[in-house]
Amino acid sequence: MDLDAFVAEHTAEWRRLEVLSRRRRLSAREADELVVLYQRAATHLSVVRSRLPDPSLVARLSRLVLAARAAVTGGSAFSWRSVGRFFTHGFPLVVYRARRWWISVALIFVATAFFFGVWFGTHPESLAMLMSDDTAQAVVDDEFERYYSTYAAPNFAAQVWTNNAWVGAQSFAGGILLLPAAYVLFENALNLGLMGGLMVSRGRADLFFGLIAPHGLLEMTAIFVAAGLGLRIGWSAIAPGPHLSRAAAIARAARTGMVGVLGLVAVFAVAASLEAFVTPSPLPMPVKDAIGVLVLIGFFAYVTIRGRAAEAESFDADVPD
Repeated sequence: MDLDAFVAEHTAEWRRLEVLSRRRRLSAREADELVVLYQRAATHLSVVRSRLPDPSLVARLSRLVLAARAAVTGGSAFSWRSVGRFFTHGFPLVVYRARRWWISVALIFVATAFFFGVWFGTHPESLAMLMSDDTAQAVVDDEFERYYSTYAAPNFAAQVWTNNAWVGAQSFAGGILLLPAAYVLFENALNLGLMGGLMVSRGRADLFFGLIAPHGLLEMTAIFVAAGLGLRIGWSAIAPGPHLSRAAAIARAARTGMVGVLGLVAVFAVAASLEAFVTPSPLPMPVKDAIGVLVLIGFFAYVTIRGRAAEAESFDADVPD
């Protein structure tokens, strides 16, 4: 088959197909013509690949066929309804069904942080191994509180959002391999216990909890959820269950895990806003703490109520129990 003759014979059809593919509205006759020309172009592409493997012509026809296919099948337009459906069904359902994982992570984390807090608070010699007394006093007197008001609130919110999202991503990705997530969580529990033990032992418990609670309750919960979703993927490789192969179980857990992680981006944004605008605000400490507690209760209520509703509707049968 002669390549030049083949191109000359079908160039007019390809140009017509390109024109029709770019039009937003087609008449019934043009739509029928588009389908016919698309089928012919797909056949031409197959012939060229098998008999005339010319790279430039293959690339040209591939682009043409893809554009025509999109015009024939129609693209999925952005829809606010889909976004709303995600936050009222998809995301809360995934978090609700993974609750045993992330609640377990939360309990272990809190117990670990509490242990280190008590240890460093009652063993000053251990604390002295990590920081000098002058450094510790500077943290208590000024640095711990000043951290939250050093930068302008919008800039600080963006910085915190990025950092928290990174920690959440580490927890999620590390959970797939199990042990890395344990390391990330242990490191954060150690740091939290260290600061808590230092502040409480030097009589600044009110300041510590007053600055941590407004944003930290939701922030840490989101990290626990990310770790729980990742751990569930890692565990599916070990115990896929009686009805799925190991590969199918991993793929299923990974798909739903990504849904959860996508929703957590919004949760981290809320936590970052609280840390940037509420934590350093002049509001009384009890008021700021109450805001943090109410936000956390709201998140639990949202996940429980909307998750149960989505489950009752069998919204997504591909979400593992």
